[in-house]
Amino acid sequence: MAEVVNLRMARKAKKRQEAQAQAATNRALHGRTKAQKQADALEKTRVAKLLDGAKRES
Repeated sequence: MAEVVNLRMARKAKKRQEAQAQAATNRALHGRTKAQKQADALEKTRVAKLLDGAKRES
């Protein structure tokens, strides 16, 4: 015999789980300190300068 499932509660549980996953993603993207953001920006500019310096003109 199959277990009876309340669809309303199942939908709410699924929505809650998706919201938690989205929150975890947002924390990873936006939950950084100012120093971490500045360090990432410096690294990005360093890589861009390195690549621009390696270009050959033809």
